[in-house]
Amino acid sequence: MQEGPSGGTPLPSSRPQGQIIRTLNGTSLTTHKTPPSSQGHHNLAKGHPNRYRPPIERRHYSPPSAAVEYPPEVLEYNEKFTKMLENIKRRHDPTVTAVAQGVLEWKKKQKGGRIGAPIQEFLDRFYMSRIGIRFLIGQHVALNTLQPHPDYVGIICTKANVHDICHEAIENARYVCEEHFGLFSGPPIQLLCPQDLHFPYVPGHLSHICFELLKNSLRAVVERYGVDNEDKFPPIKVVVVEGSEDITIKISDEGGGIARSAIPMIWTYLYTTMSDEGLETNIEQSDFNAPMAGFGYGLPLSRLYARFFGGDLRLISMDGYGTDVYISLNKLSSS
Repeated sequence: MQEGPSGGTPLPSSRPQGQIIRTLNGTSLTTHKTPPSSQGHHNLAKGHPNRYRPPIERRHYSPPSAAVEYPPEVLEYNEKFTKMLENIKRRHDPTVTAVAQGVLEWKKKQKGGRIGAPIQEFLDRFYMSRIGIRFLIGQHVALNTLQPHPDYVGIICTKANVHDICHEAIENARYVCEEHFGLFSGPPIQLLCPQDLHFPYVPGHLSHICFELLKNSLRAVVERYGVDNEDKFPPIKVVVVEGSEDITIKISDEGGGIARSAIPMIWTYLYTTMSDEGLETNIEQSDFNAPMAGFGYGLPLSRLYARFFGGDLRLISMDGYGTDVYISLNKLSSS
């Protein structure tokens, strides 16, 4: 047993694996006799009166030496394991669409206008778990396949540029809008964001959130003013502000807003202004590109992505005028 940092409760000794002990190759081992007073502590000493205590550099929590050369078997196993994870991630790419189609079929058989709270909670847990698993797989694959980059640790960018990510999402959303409605120029989007605003985050998550919300705003503006009134489209404003704890992104549009009675339903899956027939056709013909009016998953999934790292997503609508969406992103560097 080792004495605690402040001289209080003793800490239990580490127990190295037998394989480590057998491969010490002549390193002298000291036998540590467990004091009688500690034999009842967490049952760690029961049946183990003697323990080997290898040198500190041989223990698991010691960082590996740079001079260690791993055998080819270990490197080959790690390479195969990484490829297996890549295949698993690729195989489950259509999961969102497949589950959406299943829920839509169930919804039609039940003849209900909206899914109930139990299914909503299940889908929230399922998709949050999916986000976490895909994040871990992506992190492992990136660490083992990508070249080292000073600003990246796996798929986490330690200096994610909020301005560049938002600008890219704006360009992508406007392109999808123009293609869908056949416009020469979609509604303008004004970006008010410091160009040197950086913080550690996963760029793919933030890009997905901004793209989905901008797509909703563009569609609302075009449908309110009509495709023949391109010159009358009011601008959509994206304002980014850095606070003491969060980075907040506000997306404001003048697309007519949402009725107060519909506000509770916008966070439910498969809630969309598209008819069930059009939604089913959209799902069946999906090639996993981003449609203008999707599966009713944009808002609930975006909120899960924001909450994954401790942020949040809120919506305030003024029926008859427009909608404001607030994205709160936790500054991970201070967490």
